[in-house]
Amino acid sequence: MDTPNQILMCSPKYYGIEYEINPWMNTERQADHQLAIRQWQSLKQIFEELGVQILELEPVAGLPDLVFTANAAMIHKQTAVVSSFRHVQRQGEEEHNEQWLLRHGFQLKYPPDDQYFEGAGDALFCGDTLFAGYRMRSDAAGLQDIGRMFGCRVIPLELVDTSYYHLDTCFCPLKAGQTIFYPAAFDSYGRKVLRELVDDLIEVDSEEARHFSCNAVVLGETVVTNEGCPKMCRQLKRRGYRVVETPLSEFVKAGGSAKCLTLRLDGEDAASWSAETEG
Repeated sequence: MDTPNQILMCSPKYYGIEYEINPWMNTERQADHQLAIRQWQSLKQIFEELGVQILELEPVAGLPDLVFTANAAMIHKQTAVVSSFRHVQRQGEEEHNEQWLLRHGFQLKYPPDDQYFEGAGDALFCGDTLFAGYRMRSDAAGLQDIGRMFGCRVIPLELVDTSYYHLDTCFCPLKAGQTIFYPAAFDSYGRKVLRELVDDLIEVDSEEARHFSCNAVVLGETVVTNEGCPKMCRQLKRRGYRVVETPLSEFVKAGGSAKCLTLRLDGEDAASWSAETEG
């Protein structure tokens, strides 16, 4: 019997726009808390109906962004590289992420002491290559150290638009050799490298990028994403994917969407090592 996919989520019980650390956040434009809870519950229900096992991180008062579990760590098999957050407002999350991962049997590793690294928000496998975003949140210097931990090739990608401050806001691997991306979020070198290394690059435009079209969750042939991305959805359907759209407007106000709200504990579908583990 196949082991179900596992996703870590955190209830938005204490979620809100309490500070401004990216261009989306505005403390005068608050999230509707009750609507955020309903949107999160709907997302969770979609995953459960797809057969995903949801594990939950306990929410903590004063840590509103703990809901964005993608930033907790980068997972590789049973090892987790625990995040070291750039902004002091999020550094309180680190001990809660660390303790949860320890309790659930992960071997913990850490980025170099003087380097910031924000987990699966900035480190995504496509095949056997780890694509890693840097500049806004994670530091370039520590990325190769993470590659050496796992014996994998790392391709650093400089992010140049502050609205797309984590790699997972502008880059979504679907499977080996195929990914969604927003070209303007990368410098010219990054765009060149992606076009050389990824066979099927599905480009999104600025309007759909602002609906966080790239911040999607891939579960086999199903892609779960925020609503408002019809052109991307058409491209995915032409390639045989089923697309499930769900409104996540209240999380977009903080600069996040479906992928930000999840951490795959069993490995993203596009990671070659994940498929090897299943086999």
